[in-house]
Amino acid sequence: MSSAMSSVEEFRAEIRAWLRAHLVGEFAGLKGLGGPGREHEAFAERLAWERHLAAHGWTCVGWPKEHGGRGASIEEQIAFHEEYALADAPARVNHIGEQLLGPTLIDHGTEEQKARFLPPIRAVEELWCQGYSEPEAGSDLAAVRTRAVREGDEWVVTGQKIWTSLAHESQWCFVVARTEPGSRRHAGLSYLLVPLDRPGVEIRPIVQLTGTSEFNEVFFDGARTAAANVVGEPGDGWRIAMATLGHERGVSTLGQQVGFRRELEGLIALARRNGALADPLIRDRLTRAWTGLQAMRASALRGTDPSMAKLYWSHWHRDLGELAMDVCGAASTVVAAEPYELDAWQRLFLFSRADTIYAGSSEIQRNLIAERVLGLPKEPRP
Repeated sequence: MSSAMSSVEEFRAEIRAWLRAHLVGEFAGLKGLGGPGREHEAFAERLAWERHLAAHGWTCVGWPKEHGGRGASIEEQIAFHEEYALADAPARVNHIGEQLLGPTLIDHGTEEQKARFLPPIRAVEELWCQGYSEPEAGSDLAAVRTRAVREGDEWVVTGQKIWTSLAHESQWCFVVARTEPGSRRHAGLSYLLVPLDRPGVEIRPIVQLTGTSEFNEVFFDGARTAAANVVGEPGDGWRIAMATLGHERGVSTLGQQVGFRRELEGLIALARRNGALADPLIRDRLTRAWTGLQAMRASALRGTDPSMAKLYWSHWHRDLGELAMDVCGAASTVVAAEPYELDAWQRLFLFSRADTIYAGSSEIQRNLIAERVLGLPKEPRP
């Protein structure tokens, strides 16, 4: 075994042993909680767990050491996310700050911004949300209408964001806003760090098919943030926003795939118990789901284009939700209890309908692949 492989295995053994020793006692009941469509589950307790991780140096493992991370290699980060998922540890509450904003600030922020914002992210003292999508600018981010005007030492922000994950639990939001009047599309945008606990900010949860509300509308009506809270130069927001999206689909998706595998294994076990496995069509679809998952992992390890990866996993997971309903049969159409208590398979089916929409719809991903990967002509715009 090479020294590099030995180092990764040692790192994997270290996090596995730590999780086994610490996911006990007050934290034992958190196992498996907080996945997609269930972000409301035991939020305060999961926040305490994540602060426990931070106190022992297990947040921001991929960040450089000079910024409070462990400087873990890509292989070590993969090991961390896989072992975390295999331990059935609770879903993280600080993903957006740790995986999206933090790396963006490390690459593009000023020294003052790094000193102010990185330590609270690493310690899980401040939570962040992403202010990109708007009612008229969903996957087409360049169409944003939220505007910000410089007044002295502050930016004054006015507009609306939508589908803002966990805004109701966050203290800060990174916002793409139009700061150059009369500008269009990618030009004239800026990337602003905006506090949510100030006058001029209203957060309204959106009730989803699952009955939960991790998505929100956020209204800015003259909300203010310091002039220094612009990442990059004013007008350079598109480049910074794209850098953030590049971090969004990184190695942490391998941990997501461990969750997918657990769902598939549970569905296969259910099909055995209720006899659905005797149906050759069900068997074929379960087999295809298994082979698809292997292909997904291989692609992630190879570093597939982020748009291709998002397109693939979102359709795979949506199809798994539909397959779950067919395995469950007629019982899947009845809620587990009144007034609207869903079982795990119903929740999977309903929430996975959104997989092909959030974080960039499939239509937009196909355009990006065509234009940026295949070099095809850009789609005509009005």
